[in-house]
Amino acid sequence: MSLNRIDLNSDVGESFGYYKMGLDEEIIPLISSANIACGFHAGDPAVMRRTVSLASENNVALGAHPGFPDLVGFGRRRLDASLGEIKDYVTYQVGALQAFAASVGLTLQHVKPHGALYNMAVANPEIWGVVAETMAAIDSRLILYALSGLEREAVLAIGAKHGIRVAFEFFGDRAYNADGSLVSRNLPGAVIHDHHQVAERVLKMVKEGRVACIDGTEIELSADTICVHGDNPSALALVKNIREAIQDAGVEIAAPATFL
Repeated sequence: MSLNRIDLNSDVGESFGYYKMGLDEEIIPLISSANIACGFHAGDPAVMRRTVSLASENNVALGAHPGFPDLVGFGRRRLDASLGEIKDYVTYQVGALQAFAASVGLTLQHVKPHGALYNMAVANPEIWGVVAETMAAIDSRLILYALSGLEREAVLAIGAKHGIRVAFEFFGDRAYNADGSLVSRNLPGAVIHDHHQVAERVLKMVKEGRVACIDGTEIELSADTICVHGDNPSALALVKNIREAIQDAGVEIAAPATFL
């Protein structure tokens, strides 16, 4: 198994007011899709506007990164929210970013839930369902970014039910458990900072469809998009090395709207 094209995405637009988070100006020119915070877990209207403009200037596809309303916890704390509340949260945030995109003549490519919302969806496919339903109601052309591995077939079925395409995601700078889930950030080794190691992991997934797990085993895993977190201190080196490794392998970096 070897991929010909793959997306490179990063979580951006996570600054807030006077507080700067991430390396957006350096990272965005190197990726093909941007997951932009929508003000609930991070970001604010001015940051959203600037991030949309920066992505537009670099021909990077726009995506909404909706999370729980939890600025203090950066959206990484689980919230006991109903499916109806989650639908409202996603609608509100996607709609806000959609307006900023429209203001510069663009549309959104995708939606990728953030943090705890994403992890809760992995454990409970009903959340993927309500996110996909919301996306279909807003714009059925939107692509859902979901974790590759666990519940892959279930997520594909959810996408098909709502007429939504799914881009399955691999986290280059995150450690994996043997069941295909991400290692909890509360555990040592969950985030990988060695950019050479990350590039090797990404290349193995792209060329062989396999990933090494934290316990030393390997699992089969394929993906349409690779995420590197913009708040990782090593993000710039990671993205540069991943780009180089992928391109040297003859794989094109492209937004999923061009190949899904």
